[in-house]
Amino acid sequence: MRDVQEQRHIYYDRDLKIEAYNLSGIVQKFPNHFHDFYVIGFVEGGKRHLWCKGDEYDLTAGDLILFNPRDNHCCAPINGEILDYRAVNIEAGVMRQAVKEITGRDYLPHFRQNVIYQSDIAQSVAELYNVILYQAPKMKKEEAYFFLLEQVLQEYAEPFDEADIPEPKPEIKILCSYIEAHFSENIMLDCLAAKVNFSKSYLLRSFTKQVGVSPYRYLQNIRLERAKKYLEEGIAPVAAACMAGFADQSHFTNFFKEYTGVTPKQYQRIFVKEPGDGK
Repeated sequence: MRDVQEQRHIYYDRDLKIEAYNLSGIVQKFPNHFHDFYVIGFVEGGKRHLWCKGDEYDLTAGDLILFNPRDNHCCAPINGEILDYRAVNIEAGVMRQAVKEITGRDYLPHFRQNVIYQSDIAQSVAELYNVILYQAPKMKKEEAYFFLLEQVLQEYAEPFDEADIPEPKPEIKILCSYIEAHFSENIMLDCLAAKVNFSKSYLLRSFTKQVGVSPYRYLQNIRLERAKKYLEEGIAPVAAACMAGFADQSHFTNFFKEYTGVTPKQYQRIFVKEPGDGK
């Protein structure tokens, strides 16, 4: 029986326009999924087995994690150890603006590595998290933010357009676009297969291999990202669930927590309260 209290905190900084994220005392397994934003995080305590884009890693305290938008990943505890984890989430538009400030060039970066073992940069992530949590002056937050990004960009990133990234074939791109446009509808596998003249079996194999997640998992991820936007706009969770295509509120809440580590209400709260106003 664990005597460590589970805690889940997420804050939104309106000056930097980024999220600061902390999970502690967690044994939850996170299923295969992706984000539409960049993630820079580190393991503060515990051990985790991470699967990311077909590669596997055993993570321990001090290991840095870098996710590009749409990098599919999942993780699970090792030997039941609890996880302490901190991260900052940066939307693509916000990242592009920061990169231009730092490099003088207008581009989106691509992280070449997803895991850097025992990285000194982990301390910079912790510093940025702390100045956001304690509502430091804007100048101090900006210093911590740009210092962190400059380190990561110099050592582990390249312009996205210059990166050698395998892309899905045209047929799979058509399916992705269709799912993104019709996420709130009851999309059937027969419909997807007919659009590209694939058998259902071949579609499942091809889509999962090229995208990293199955068509249904892709749909659920798109729905989740849309629901998060609705919550950020102040739309009630029950309405956000319906608008995003989830069957019911209970399913939405369970799914949201399974993928993000927090409930829809906890997530929405960060956009109506300043960091530190309540946990």
